[in-house]
Amino acid sequence: VEAGAQIGDGTAIWHHAHIRDGAVVGADCNLGKNVYVDAGAVVGSGVKIQNNVSVYAGVTIEDRVFVGPSAVFTNDRYPRAFVDDFEVVPTQVHEGASIGANATIVCGTTIGRYATVAAGSVVTRDVDDHRLVVGNPARARGWMCRCGRLVGRDDTPPHDLDRCAGCSSEETP
Repeated sequence: VEAGAQIGDGTAIWHHAHIRDGAVVGADCNLGKNVYVDAGAVVGSGVKIQNNVSVYAGVTIEDRVFVGPSAVFTNDRYPRAFVDDFEVVPTQVHEGASIGANATIVCGTTIGRYATVAAGSVVTRDVDDHRLVVGNPARARGWMCRCGRLVGRDDTPPHDLDRCAGCSSEETP
């Protein structure tokens, strides 16, 4: 952890991780082995980032997001090894979203609240709140409850996406 990185209380950082000066990581997070958080990246509270994930400048991950092993974020639309003045293109991952293992999130996209990106998917467009996206390129294939369970496959979302029969709790997760 470089001097100048902001790390919240209760956050666990596994070995071989690298948190740069200027990175912000909230409270009660769990950052796995080989995680890299770049200067200018923001990670909210209660976030779980599994092994081998790089969170580059321009990526903002809100509270209670899950990022699966080896998921990839990009931050440059036109990468070249010989260009030093590239433009960082922001990416936003909203509260409660889940990103599956080996998913690729192309810069400039927004992943909605409680959305799920399936393992191996390539996100090239914005993902709506509570949406399940699958494939390459990622396409909408369903709706997810706030608890993470699939609640519908229709184009129209079910009535209540904050509490399904599987969680049937009055408590807010």
